[in-house]
Amino acid sequence: MTTQLNSSFRGTQDLPKWLSPTLLVSFFLASFGLQVLIASDSDNAEINFIPVAIFGLLGFTVAIYVISRIIEGVRKATDRLVTIMVSTAFSLALIPLLSLAYTVLTKGVARFDAEFFTFSMRNIVGEGGGALHAIIGTVEITGIATLISVPIGIMAAIYLVEYGRGTIARLVTFFVDVMTGVPSIVAGLFAYALFVIFFGPGVRMGLGGAIALSLLMIPVVIRATEEMLKIVPNELREAAYALGVPKWLTVLKVVLPTSLAGIATGIMIAIARVIGETAPLLLIAGFTASMNYNPLDERMMTLPVFVYTSYANQGVDMQAYLDRAWAGALTLMLIVMVLNLVARLISKYFSPKG
Repeated sequence: MTTQLNSSFRGTQDLPKWLSPTLLVSFFLASFGLQVLIASDSDNAEINFIPVAIFGLLGFTVAIYVISRIIEGVRKATDRLVTIMVSTAFSLALIPLLSLAYTVLTKGVARFDAEFFTFSMRNIVGEGGGALHAIIGTVEITGIATLISVPIGIMAAIYLVEYGRGTIARLVTFFVDVMTGVPSIVAGLFAYALFVIFFGPGVRMGLGGAIALSLLMIPVVIRATEEMLKIVPNELREAAYALGVPKWLTVLKVVLPTSLAGIATGIMIAIARVIGETAPLLLIAGFTASMNYNPLDERMMTLPVFVYTSYANQGVDMQAYLDRAWAGALTLMLIVMVLNLVARLISKYFSPKG
């Protein structure tokens, strides 16, 4: 009887919570000690931390899997193994992101001052100056692109989900997929060719940059809105139809409010996707060191172009240009972070409750 009970409950005991972190630290310390011994025996006294991490993680993975398989059973051991693999993959994906954020922050903070946000680069050839003209240009061009893209994207998505059937819907879906993969430089070339027809060769203006960005935004807005509309339960539509509500009013009063949070999040993501584009804006919006508030007249500076030109066209005082480039990159990164935060807040507070 005792043998049967032991056989029945074998593999049901859990490992103590302190065992995993203890094993992890132990194997990393052992791997580090091995690297110290190898470095002391060789002419190169430097310790390479990459092998330390690799061998420490491999030793910990094998040890925890074997111990878990003996004590907890195959299922728990496999679960622990997959958890370690997923956590490792996440950590590896996080390293470049953290490295990028750290580099931009440490190098951009040198010129992240009041002058940078209140002055343009007019008549500046060395130290000083700022990116006010580029910030204003980025806000105006991206804002116009959003005003163009959002209505077109939402209405196209409504057509595809609520009305589109047959060949036309398939063609629209096909061209949306094609536009999603169009390189940004092609969008800039299209906007330039379009404006040359009306304004002649050499045309440069902020509106052209907005048109180019809208070509990149529209497919993202369509895809995001389309997915949000698809997850609205059909029962809501059918209930409105049963009350005699026409289809257009059902879409306006039932479907869109239900999916508003997801649509707004998709729009914010689309803005964050295009706000850092450089090639199309360099082609059609151009480059200037002066303030320009009018997107319909002359060249208009943007933050991505400001960063590019500050790095590519360095003057005598190279460090001043590099500091401005890093500060512009930090500003652009913070704007994207704010947009993503706004998207999260919209998704949280406007999503359907209950």
